[in-house]
Amino acid sequence: MNIELYISQLLYRYQCVTVPGFGAFLTEIQSAQLIESSHSFFPPKKMISFNAHLKNNDGLLANHIAQAEKTSYEYAVSAIQYEVHNWKKALQEKGLFSIKNVGNFSLNADNNLIFTPYDQTNYLTNSFGLSAFVSPVVKREIFEQKIEALEENIEENEVIEFIPQRRKSSVYLKYAAIFVLGLGLTGAIGYPVYQQQIANETIIVEQSVQKQVQNKIQEATFFIENPIPAVTLTVKEEKMSYHIMAGAFRDEKNAQKKFKELSNLGYKARRIPQNKHGLYPVLYGSYRTFAEANKAKEEIIKTDNPDAWVLIESL
Repeated sequence: MNIELYISQLLYRYQCVTVPGFGAFLTEIQSAQLIESSHSFFPPKKMISFNAHLKNNDGLLANHIAQAEKTSYEYAVSAIQYEVHNWKKALQEKGLFSIKNVGNFSLNADNNLIFTPYDQTNYLTNSFGLSAFVSPVVKREIFEQKIEALEENIEENEVIEFIPQRRKSSVYLKYAAIFVLGLGLTGAIGYPVYQQQIANETIIVEQSVQKQVQNKIQEATFFIENPIPAVTLTVKEEKMSYHIMAGAFRDEKNAQKKFKELSNLGYKARRIPQNKHGLYPVLYGSYRTFAEANKAKEEIIKTDNPDAWVLIESL
């Protein structure tokens, strides 16, 4: 069994992942970095280190493998031991070995274990989707130098004369003001006359409306004195022959209690008369077709009563 994948998965979630009998991988969060000399930006990340003295089994890796492989905890522990044995054998024979996406292990001159982590994988989930990038150098133009160059070209005693242009629109504005003033005087004089004309027309309209209302009242009185014979329609009520049984009770009080309980739950509960066995049936509801009743029964079985059943009334 290759346990490298499971070590990598746990490093995303935990700060310490121990491999029993070998050592522990430790993580530490490093803040975002800016290297000004190269204009490089690096997002926050988890830095991985290794401690060969933490070898006790804390159960984290074995439990994770057992759940992922759907096997026993004991089998997962034995698989870890077998993999650690292969790692140590590779160190003795080749002097190095690698754990994918985690790092490289090697032995130095003193036969001590050296761990070199991979930089390509960022185990900090908050930095997912972020990557390092290099920003181009921002070039700024020095406008002050250009302004100074322009000022040098201007003679010290040179005088700039501004000749204002006369506006010709003042005459037109004068006539416009006189025109607006005339409109205001006309409106002030004519407005009371206009109001009186509207009041007279309103009185004429009201008189006409009252006359029409009186005519309608007379017509209505005529029809009341000669009423049209009433028409009686008979609507045949469709029979509900399919009932969902909630229970049948020997005591009518218990039946009434069950009826209120179902009603409070939102069901269109019903009670039917006492049957030939002396029981008082209580229904969740009644339906026109068997399909409707069966569909409602399935929902009631899931949510309220697994013993609900459909009573079919003889047609």
